Amino acid sequence: MNAPVNTIIPIASDHAGLEAKELVKKILKEHDITTIDYGTKSDESVDYPDFAALVAQAVNNGDHDMGILICGSGQGMCMTANKYPKVRAALVWNEEVAKLSRQHNKANILCLPGRMLNEDELRAIVTSWLESTFEGGRHQRRIDKIKARE
Repeated sequence: MNAPVNTIIPIASDHAGLEAKELVKKILKEHDITTIDYGTKSDESVDYPDFAALVAQAVNNGDHDMGILICGSGQGMCMTANKYPKVRAALVWNEEVAKLSRQHNKANILCLPGRMLNEDELRAIVTSWLESTFEGGRHQRRIDKIKARE
């Protein structure tokens, strides 16, 4: 696995991603990864930017190397997280996109559409994302161009 041993990954969701977040926490535990759960902790309606900001700030500040965000579609969390200059959040809906987001885009926050994925799909996506590594080379040139626009 690409994630170092004893990795701690911050995770957050809104109400629509709560059930998927709990499944992802279980999957991460199976990979010996500890989570810091930034909420939400209930299915009462909340505003996703409040929770996305907590994880994005932790990654942006270098407190954590990677994070996970989950809302109904994944879009809102992803849009919010990508407002932070050192964040490369990727909206992922299948195993291949998870792999490519790390290999080609050096994604450091995984954003998931909680209402659209079952446990098997979540397991495949999270495992692929954790096990993939940035390939560098021509992809680093492209990451550098993204950084230049910050």
